[in-house]
Amino acid sequence: MKTVVLVLLSVIFFFCLSPISRASDVIDRIVATVNGHVILQSDLDEALRYEALLNGRSIEQFSDEDRRSVLDRLVDQELLGEQMKSAFFQHASETEAAARIADARQQYPQAATDDGWRQLLTRFHLTEKDLLTHVQQQIDLMRLVDAHLRPEVQIDSKTIESYYRDKFVPQLKQTGASDVPLEAVSGKIRELLTEERVNELLVSWLQTLRSESKLSFTPDPLIEGAQAR
Repeated sequence: MKTVVLVLLSVIFFFCLSPISRASDVIDRIVATVNGHVILQSDLDEALRYEALLNGRSIEQFSDEDRRSVLDRLVDQELLGEQMKSAFFQHASETEAAARIADARQQYPQAATDDGWRQLLTRFHLTEKDLLTHVQQQIDLMRLVDAHLRPEVQIDSKTIESYYRDKFVPQLKQTGASDVPLEAVSGKIRELLTEERVNELLVSWLQTLRSESKLSFTPDPLIEGAQAR
């Protein structure tokens, strides 16, 4: 799955639910339930830490709306996870997940060495093992969406020509770049339009799943109203 869906699914790989070890002295609480499955405050906190790592922010910089958005994504991923039980696709291996993590590390200058990478994860209270599990699950979610929605998308030549004429060429002129023939970019345009359509279908699918599911949210100043889309 490409960029558009990656963004919707929590931006690259940082928003998946998975059990992690928690300090025994932490009292957890339920912040939401999805068809009887609970999302705990610790799940939300963990997701916020991944978001913070991804964006180079501290948890304190997250607004109430940011936290609501993270909770929304956790709910959506729980709903998609339920669909995974009846879906058929190749699940991600640890090797694939490790390769994704290696690519992601390049975004962080301080992670150029293994010690620097571990220090970065420690700063956000994350472990390499947990990260590997999260990435595997995120890849699976993306493949689920791809398998379920991409076959429904058909982009014809007229649509590609229209995009080329109305958007691609004007953008080239704005940047002062040389003309590029349609034949040279038709494949990329087709993929871009396919991604956009898959994204639209995903939004619709998630709305349907929410309408057919039993969701509840614990009232809280930080997350109240998170069910609103």
